[in-house]
Parts: sequence; structure tokens; C-alpha cells
Amino acid sequence: MRELSELLQYQANRLMVKSNQLVLVRHGESEFNLKNLFCGWHDAPLSAGGIEEARSVAAANLNRAKMTFDKVYCSKLCRSRETVEVILSEMKCSFLPIVSDWRLNERHYGNLTGINKRALANEYGEEMVQCWRRNYDGLPPAIDTSNIYYYQIANNPAFQEVPPTEFPLTESMRMCVDRVSPVWLEIKKDIQKGTRLLVVVHGTIARSLIKLIEDMTEEQIEKVNIPNCVPMIYDFNIKTGKLNGGLKYLGDLEYIEKMKKKVAAIGD
Repeated sequence: MRELSELLQYQANRLMVKSNQLVLVRHGESEFNLKNLFCGWHDAPLSAGGIEEARSVAAANLNRAKMTFDKVYCSKLCRSRETVEVILSEMKCSFLPIVSDWRLNERHYGNLTGINKRALANEYGEEMVQCWRRNYDGLPPAIDTSNIYYYQIANNPAFQEVPPTEFPLTESMRMCVDRVSPVWLEIKKDIQKGTRLLVVVHGTIARSLIKLIEDMTEEQIEKVNIPNCVPMIYDFNIKTGKLNGGLKYLGDLEYIEKMKKKVAAIGD
């Protein structure tokens, strides 16, 4: 009887809540991030540093803020799922339902996949590389069979649900926003139901969601940089679905700014 009473009280309290929070997290450093390689749809695992980021940056800050969740969204790429697993383990909530959706996969970087960013900048110039990375319509050359990762990506069983007509060979950010938009509508419905969500995705996908959430211009979103594993919080009015204020970061501000600059740079 006591458990039933507590459950009813919990449900009653939830009905009285007028706002709900969404937490976005970019996955931890991957093996390709570590080597400064374009990754995209290649299924690179987390590096040892990325696992530590998921534990000591994402999970630690979420625990410190006493955040709780009902449901998790992530992509089909293992670096996203591995980050989720570390966070949930550290938060003692590995039982939470996880929605793994290919539409939340990172942007496909086409034939740039597996190539060092600095080497590309040396060959094509920094302006060209930054155009591929940051310009809203910047479109890398399509991947083809000459790329050593072509068949690994094309034959990845994790992507079986991707319709053949929608399987990308390259993507701009505009194309990513279009891909993510239907998922954002599903996430928004969950938010308005009062479901507390953790969404663990990728740099360009986090930026795509931020653009949709804040209705940013193309020029504004091009300047946004997403550090690995830093929790980002939005607060929504449950009734209207509108934002209550802007994006808030959890963590040490000096560290966050340092990591933003690292993401913005082409690197070595």
C-alpha cells in the first residue's frame, strides 16, 4: 500500500509540474577525434579519454546537479551508445529505456571520412576545410569505393533500418537539419508529456537540434561549437512547448570555453 501511495503522489506531483528540461550531451572523444580525423558515419569507438569524459564531465556534472531522467535518445553509432552506457552506469540508472535512431547519426562527411583535418588544410587551405566543417551548405565530396571506410559504413548492420533512398553519401548541415527535424518533433512531444529526456548525440546533430529549438539563423548556428560531454540544458513550458530562457551549460565555465575553442580549431 505504501508503494502505491508513493506512486500516486509521484504522479500527482508530475501533473503539477509546469516546466520540463531537456539535456543534450555530445558523446565523449572518439578514436577518430583523438587522431583529428573526419569521422561521420564511420563507427569509431570512444577513446580512453572519451570514456573518462563521459564519467568525469558528463555524469559527474549531471549527478552534481541531481538530474534524473525517464528516457534516453542516442544514435546508432557506438560512440553515442557507449557514452550513454557510461553516463547511466555512473548515475545508477542503466535500466532506463533507450531509443536508438539512425536519424540522430552524425553528419556524413563523404570522402573526407578518415582523413586528417590538418593534412586537408595543408592541401586545400584552411578556408576550404572550414567551409566543409562549418558552412551551412558546405558539402564534402561524396564517399566512393576508393575510400577505405566505404564498405564498413555501407555494410554496418547497425544501419539496416536506413531506407536505401535515404542512405547518405555526403551531407551538408542543411541536410542534417532536415534529417533531424522529424526526430525533434518526437522529442518535443515527449517533453510536453513531462518525460525527462537525456539526448546523447554528435557535434553537428547537437547543433542541428539547437538550431531547431532556438530557431537560429544559418549564420548563427555556423558559429556554435559543441564540446564533448558537457551537459547542455533547455527548460520548456510543458503546456506551450516554448522555451523558458536560453541554453545553460553544466560544468566549469573556464573548461567549457577552452573545449569550445578546441572544437572550433582545425587542430594538428
